[in-house]
Amino acid sequence: MAEPPSGEQFHIAHGEQRATIVEVGGGIREYLHGEREVLQPYPLGAMCDAAHGAPLIPWPNRLADGRYSFDGEEHQLALTEPEKHNAIHGLVRWRNWTLRERSEDRVVVGTRLRPLTGWPFPLDLSIAYELGDGGLTVELRAVNLGERDCPFACGQHPYLSPGPGQTVDRCTLKLRAETRIDTDHERQLPTGLEPVAGTAYDFRAPREIGSLEIDYAFTDLERDADGRAWMRLGCPDGHTVELWADASYPVMEVFTADTLAPARRRRGLGAEPMSAPPNALQSGERVVRLAPGQEHVARWGVRLR
Repeated sequence: MAEPPSGEQFHIAHGEQRATIVEVGGGIREYLHGEREVLQPYPLGAMCDAAHGAPLIPWPNRLADGRYSFDGEEHQLALTEPEKHNAIHGLVRWRNWTLRERSEDRVVVGTRLRPLTGWPFPLDLSIAYELGDGGLTVELRAVNLGERDCPFACGQHPYLSPGPGQTVDRCTLKLRAETRIDTDHERQLPTGLEPVAGTAYDFRAPREIGSLEIDYAFTDLERDADGRAWMRLGCPDGHTVELWADASYPVMEVFTADTLAPARRRRGLGAEPMSAPPNALQSGERVVRLAPGQEHVARWGVRLR
């Protein structure tokens, strides 16, 4: 075939596991254990849809009106979700990432985010994807290349696979989060915080998703002794897909994919570790201030049980 829309394909493997990282966007196109999908893929001959597997840099989720201020300067970004008058999911989803390191079970891709309209802050970005006995580990490194401080937030957008021919409806979800970030229906911008206790969005104990539509961020995450927060999708085939995120990611978005094209709808669970909540560049909440030369590191991973 002609060159695929996602560009060069970087394949890694470990035992029965294999994953494909792509040039366009620097994300994960597929991750399988044996013949079983761990992350819902998109086809080799298709463009990445709905941010499948994509890194979300230098902000995740939505930014109202594409506007923010930093150190007294106002900035206006392009509206990449024009129907809701938002900028969404950062600036690197369609950029070409280059190969920096490669071995059988590990690949590192990188890109330089140069100053552009609305974002005058140069960044060097690299993401290491590594397969091991514990599954897939993903490590982001971002360095401020500029001569002044820079605002920064990040996330990534994998979809956990419920298994062949399945939707998320018959899956159970476990996410030990105390709080849901509520949003309005028109623009999906934050309106406040709601404790999950006693609501339809309480997944602190595993519960079947059923027909519930979810597209919300959750916070106040419980962490294990290693500082990891976990999201677990129990699937009809008896497997569980488990995603973890380190303390750099205090927010987890859950998306049941109800707005995707019919063939993709509810066929994967968006499980998005985020370093900051929706609209963070505008609110300033949890935005990291990177000094010149400073590096930010964030890690998450996923595995099949």
